[in-house]
Amino acid sequence: MKKATLYYVYDPMCSWCWGYHITWVRLQKQLAINMPNVTVRYVLGGLAADSEAPMPNDMQQFLQQTWHKIHQQLGTEFNHDFWTRCHPRRSTYPSCRAAIIARQSEQEIQMIHAIQQAYYLQARNPSNIEVLTDIAVNLGIDKQHFMQQMGSDELNQQLMTELAFARQLPIQGFPSLVLQYQQQFYPIQLDYQDANTSLDNIKHLVES
Repeated sequence: MKKATLYYVYDPMCSWCWGYHITWVRLQKQLAINMPNVTVRYVLGGLAADSEAPMPNDMQQFLQQTWHKIHQQLGTEFNHDFWTRCHPRRSTYPSCRAAIIARQSEQEIQMIHAIQQAYYLQARNPSNIEVLTDIAVNLGIDKQHFMQQMGSDELNQQLMTELAFARQLPIQGFPSLVLQYQQQFYPIQLDYQDANTSLDNIKHLVES
């Protein structure tokens, strides 16, 4: 079997990515067993640029409805106290930068899940640097290093480069799966409840 790369395009604060989490873990386990020549690579898509402005009420209502919809469809747990305890901002780039910093010590997956748990279960706001810093410290990342990196031009450029790459892929929002095989990029069908749908799609492309 020839080597292939499966890109998982996501945002740490994407609610549908949180809803997909369990199935995504299953898919990765099945790939490791059945298709070890497929390498998984995480790619940040970036939902919302840096902003200090409060999230507009209509956006807050839309997201609250989305959380209810995901819970109804997938059973995913959400703590709706977020909307009364926090001051929401439409800003996910800080959490994307935190994921890149964690990637340097091979802790990107742990950072993603910790951000999701803080946001969706603990009613904390990952748009805030202090929340991300606390998460990083709990993962064993040096606090001063993390804070210095978060404000660096180098990290921001790295994020912009990754977002540009994500936008060139054949995706339809987040999360998305794209298979790179024999210098071609193929969108992979994503099923929020059944990992076999994506696995069969990948097998078909690679084995044909």
